[in-house]
Amino acid sequence: MTAQLYCFGESGNAYKCALALALTGMDWQPVFVDFFNGATRTPEFRAINAMGEVPVLVDGTETLTQSGSILMHIADKSGTLGGTTAAERKEILRWILWDNHKLSTQAGTTRFLMNFLPAEQRPEGVIPFFQGRLKSAYTVLNDHLANRDWVVGTGPTIADLSCCGYLYYPEPFGFSRADWPHIDAWLTRIAALPGWKHPYDLMPGNPSDRA
Repeated sequence: MTAQLYCFGESGNAYKCALALALTGMDWQPVFVDFFNGATRTPEFRAINAMGEVPVLVDGTETLTQSGSILMHIADKSGTLGGTTAAERKEILRWILWDNHKLSTQAGTTRFLMNFLPAEQRPEGVIPFFQGRLKSAYTVLNDHLANRDWVVGTGPTIADLSCCGYLYYPEPFGFSRADWPHIDAWLTRIAALPGWKHPYDLMPGNPSDRA
């Protein structure tokens, strides 16, 4: 049965899951959620996910929400990207939790404020604050990748896909690959994996659609 990923192109959290589905070769299709016109606030969508967020993965009789949980489901079902030992699986979970708390949340919020919210609605001081927190997160990730190719173990895992989610987007939010050479090399390695696609090529929805 074809799995359905409720998503839209601008969502970095949805991109993590779409990329995992693509890299594992699972049978899936995207279901466009018109976030910018309020689709996640409708009763119909809340019936699928009471949290009112994408991504949502409907896979047979299972409906999963939150990118970390979906990534773990994809790794378990495909038998890939999930680590090979119990120690690696614990380390993968540690990095997914770190990403959700320290990297993706700050990157997603900053990118939204800078690119998708009118300037007059941006709360004063919030963007510089988040960019400062992001710099600390980039430092942690860049240092971690200084002497290794992947976040955990000797090959790509869902820890890599979680942490890279927002870093391929072209909109400015205070991240330049040139400033972080080990992150830059790691992103290049991920993009060389068979099945990799840019978020706007992998999921429906693009800022140009609303231009």
